[in-house]
Amino acid sequence: MERNSNVYQAYVRILQEELIPAMGCTEPIAIAYAAAKAREVLEAMPDRVEIGVSSNIIKNVKSVVVPNTDGLKGIEAAAAAGIVGGQADKALEVISSVTSEQKARLRPFLAQVPMHIQPVDNGVIFDIILTVYAGPHSARVRIAQYHTNIVSIEKDGQVLLDRQQALTAGGCAEAPAEAGLTDKSLLTIADILDFADSCELDDIRPVLDTQIQYNTQISEEGLLGDYGANIGSTMLKFYGDDVRNRAIAKAAAGSDARMSGCELPVVINSGSGNQGITVSVPVIEYAKALAVPKDRLYRALAVSNLIAIHEKSGIGRLSAYCGAVSAGCAAGCGIAYLQGADYKAIAHTLVNALAIVSGIICDGAKPSCAAKIASSVEAGIMGYHMYLNGQQFRAGDGIVTKGVENTIRNVSQLGREGMRETDKEIVKIMLQDQ
Repeated sequence: MERNSNVYQAYVRILQEELIPAMGCTEPIAIAYAAAKAREVLEAMPDRVEIGVSSNIIKNVKSVVVPNTDGLKGIEAAAAAGIVGGQADKALEVISSVTSEQKARLRPFLAQVPMHIQPVDNGVIFDIILTVYAGPHSARVRIAQYHTNIVSIEKDGQVLLDRQQALTAGGCAEAPAEAGLTDKSLLTIADILDFADSCELDDIRPVLDTQIQYNTQISEEGLLGDYGANIGSTMLKFYGDDVRNRAIAKAAAGSDARMSGCELPVVINSGSGNQGITVSVPVIEYAKALAVPKDRLYRALAVSNLIAIHEKSGIGRLSAYCGAVSAGCAAGCGIAYLQGADYKAIAHTLVNALAIVSGIICDGAKPSCAAKIASSVEAGIMGYHMYLNGQQFRAGDGIVTKGVENTIRNVSQLGREGMRETDKEIVKIMLQDQ
């Protein structure tokens, strides 16, 4: 692929846009980001807070620990962390520098400042509208479509920023375009492999070096500490420490730590830290075991990251379709690429893997995400091993159809359209426990 081609340049931008650091589960962190920005605009500590959130935000914030809060969970905790200790200029690392004094102020703030949470449905699956008040003054910030996309800022009713006209309702036939981001419809498996084979590594090395460093660190911390349901260490204890199981266990361990409030950052993929861990850690672990040159690891990570983004772009950021599935299946493709797999092998790996685990639902961010990651990475590896064994799932086997791009489209339709009612039922069930 020519370096100066539009597709090449788009792929580099997509990696730069999607592979960014985040500290904490990204949905509560997006609330903290909105809250920090609103407090910054208000120029005062608020005495009242109103938060409107779409149902998928409720789902993904309810059960996950917010970092730097001493174990607090939920929408109120995320907003309080952003208001009391957030630095809006750090975006998805907004609460990475909360001091011990600020932590000590969180619980009193939550006890003293009324917060009203209201579900909203503006036809946008990802929607946060946060308003803070201090006496007669107010500030309002809206984030929509993706985690750092501030589309509206108001102070005392005066509009300071309005990009809401760029929003596209989530009810359209295709996944909505995301304002300000590179068009992902250019992604194809064939072009991803062409890009990975030919790209100048200096164009992608900076984001991948950070991904390798951050995501390896949190996976190792997940194995050392006592986090969540300890899926990673359970995998190692009962299933051995061969490279296949280490790849699965370390990816799960990163999620173990992250879902339980670990304060280490990760490099995300498709807006998700769990997906960023899943798509990278297994590939890194296989690269170590195979002793491949570092350059080969970079190219394999380009494959796994871009395939995961390709899968997710048709589904949307949030869905009832578990994002770990897309990432785990893509990790299988990255592992195959490390071992010299060509287009045919990688296409079969992806289709086989998707056929195995595409039924896993997303019921929010919480400790069981680590187990779903384990299952998805296992499916990704199985998909490749099936190919090596001359086996495959064929067109007509359920949602599998002829051609990898057509199967990806089927999965996109399933996650985006077919699981809409499932998503509503999941949220309804989760809210029954409140």
